[in-house]
Amino acid sequence: MTPRVNTAGSAVSTSAGLRIGIVGAGVISAQYLATIARLQDLRLTAVADLDLQRARAAAEPHGARALTVEQLVEAEDVDVVLNLTIPAAHAEITLAAVAAGKHVYGEKPLAANTAEGHQMLTAAQEAGLVVGCAPDTFLGTGVQTARHALDDGVIGTPVSATATMVTPGHERWHPHPDFYYQPGGGPLLDMGPYYITALMTLLGPVSHVMGATSALRKERIIGSGPRAGEQIPVRTASHVTGILIHTSGAISTLVTSFDGTATQAAPIEIHGTEGSLAVPDPNTFGGTVSAITTGHQWQQLPVAAGYRQAARGYGLADLYWSGAFTGAPQAGRARGELGLHVLEVMESVLLAAETSQAVTLTTSVQRAAAVALDPR
Repeated sequence: MTPRVNTAGSAVSTSAGLRIGIVGAGVISAQYLATIARLQDLRLTAVADLDLQRARAAAEPHGARALTVEQLVEAEDVDVVLNLTIPAAHAEITLAAVAAGKHVYGEKPLAANTAEGHQMLTAAQEAGLVVGCAPDTFLGTGVQTARHALDDGVIGTPVSATATMVTPGHERWHPHPDFYYQPGGGPLLDMGPYYITALMTLLGPVSHVMGATSALRKERIIGSGPRAGEQIPVRTASHVTGILIHTSGAISTLVTSFDGTATQAAPIEIHGTEGSLAVPDPNTFGGTVSAITTGHQWQQLPVAAGYRQAARGYGLADLYWSGAFTGAPQAGRARGELGLHVLEVMESVLLAAETSQAVTLTTSVQRAAAVALDPR
């Protein structure tokens, strides 16, 4: 069958499904590989990694080839490059892929900073290509069922939200946690994309933000692995509170912390004029949504929307199913424009904390389309 060609001339085969080349065969790649293997519309054709042996180990069970990065981005049987490298390398890999005429889907955050994110999206737009970005957890039944309830007016007009993530820090379990406590790390940049993306799905884009941060402990002790007992320095904020003012007028309060022990707060709560919603952990795809309205008790809501079988990689699949890679304008949900807006929100919260001033966002996005209940 003749491949269908998008506006950029990048061939996306309708007979072979979406042909994927992965760059970066680290820990997270296993989850993507499982999704690609399960969905018939996705096909792994190549894997590249700085460690060629690791690339082979990921590729061969799926009948794919192990290549260098340069070979992969030029490969004729790769429609989209799945960029699973570290954040510092996101822009370099994405720009190389776009220059080679490839679409790109990458892990969060979109880039190391907003300036790089703009560069990536501008290059893709000029080439007529699509850049997508994790997280895609908001496509699952948890956040989408909450979105369905909001759209149905279950709690009236949304007024405010709280989003809370409190842990003692990743050094307890991660054998090499240094990155989390250096500039570019911290709880906001690590976990914030899940919460902020969910908040935007529920309440829409953000117009301006305020913030406050702290780092009361100057060292952390590694708790596991060969370096257990070693002290590492803390050079970034380990507790971040942000106030997000949405263009809708709703106000979200976001707390991300590596300094607490635990919390009983719902990961996300939405408060409206006629009730409240409790939303499950946005780092997962499912979970229970509960609602309470004036004069009533909390009740669990039935699953009403979202991909039932969603897992890491569904953002990429959703772009394919929607026709984004074959020229449908603004199709798909986990797009780079959303990732850029999320990234700017996080950078702006940190800037607001540093300057003690509110920061106005320069980017915005349309609220992503809801996902109807889908068994895939």
